[in-house]
Amino acid sequence: MGFDSVSASTKPTQIPTQEEDPSSPCASLLSFNTAPHHKNTATSVIFSSLILVACIALSAASAFALLLFSSSSAPRTGASFASLQTTSRPLTKLNRPVVLLISSDGFRFGYQFKTHTPNIHRLIANGTEAETGLIPVFPSLTFPNHYSIVTGLYPAYHGIINNHFDDPKTGEAAAYFWAGSEVHKGSWTCPQDFCMVYNGSVPFDERVDTVLSYFDLPTKINEAVAGIDRMIGKLIDGLEKRGVFDDVTIIMVGDHGMVGTCDKKLIFLDDLAPWIDIPADWVQSYTPLLAIRPPPGFAPSDVVAKMNEGLQSGKVQNGKNLKMYLKEKLPSRLHYAASARIPPIIGMVDEGYTVEQKGTKRQECGGAHGYDNALFSMRTIFIGHGPQFARGRKVPSFENVQIYNLVTSILNIQGAPNNGSVSFPSAVLLPDPHKF
Repeated sequence: MGFDSVSASTKPTQIPTQEEDPSSPCASLLSFNTAPHHKNTATSVIFSSLILVACIALSAASAFALLLFSSSSAPRTGASFASLQTTSRPLTKLNRPVVLLISSDGFRFGYQFKTHTPNIHRLIANGTEAETGLIPVFPSLTFPNHYSIVTGLYPAYHGIINNHFDDPKTGEAAAYFWAGSEVHKGSWTCPQDFCMVYNGSVPFDERVDTVLSYFDLPTKINEAVAGIDRMIGKLIDGLEKRGVFDDVTIIMVGDHGMVGTCDKKLIFLDDLAPWIDIPADWVQSYTPLLAIRPPPGFAPSDVVAKMNEGLQSGKVQNGKNLKMYLKEKLPSRLHYAASARIPPIIGMVDEGYTVEQKGTKRQECGGAHGYDNALFSMRTIFIGHGPQFARGRKVPSFENVQIYNLVTSILNIQGAPNNGSVSFPSAVLLPDPHKF
């Protein structure tokens, strides 16, 4: 399913911006705006290159980058020290601004402090960072958030409302992972990586050596973060060798955070049978975003009422950690109702809890995302380095729908309508005295 078909079939004609939504998480950041935002009226835009760069995987996903150019070549001036910087720094090698947007899947805010990351911290020290992380859109899943980053739209408006979903108008299923990757696994005490298939011929010395080797392994998160940092270092080295590092704007983000899950935090839909049967073919996704589309003849409001009655009864294991909503009754801050692709019934679980149809015997502990984007564990990183980012500056957290307007402002181009704030860039970027 292509992006064009998604946009055409799901995007409402009226796209609310955050100036029209005072409850936006960005309100605190926008409150210290000091200058109006001005757009260049020129409509000529050159997108010289669109590069998808595969970086080190984090949580079994990949990173990507978007390299964009604008036709603006206005010179820029500015001081070189953070405390004195009042305007953007001038380009010295390039004749137009360049933005390199890098996203690392599953890079939870705080991972940058778990291990030695000299290259990431070089960008932080010489750039601007969201001090307490970047807020993902809801649901805090990979593809909804990557589309929001590059469009400035909430999932209900760009149409990628989950990692996999059905389009009720066409009846087609859209899967944004490879076949089989969404096979559900619960939690168990021994991850398969450390549980060898029985082989009686293995010498006891080798068995002991194998066990001892586990203590020499770096944690998987640390190893992945260190790998990403090495790739950032390689990128910086390449830009420096070409003499353009100080001219290129690097924006490093993630799509969402992560939280640990285990078998003590499971909720089974089959446990609701005394109140209502929820067949598996009603369920479009289980966890952490429970999405249900009952067939004709079943009123969604009745289904929600019966499910909540059972969940709050005290007779369903962990039932009070799941709350069901009609999608239009979800908290408005989630912006998750204005699309026919979103099923009529949405369940939100508490942090770290998971939903399954029924219990399973063999289960594994792991990590998950997709939870309420207000949770700190779902936050990721935002680092901006380049001529229009002040060195050593910290800004409050903001939602990733603002990034689109940041990029178009740096490139000095007119962006498409979006859910971000047109005044947001002036709160984060150094002013360019040559923009009119």
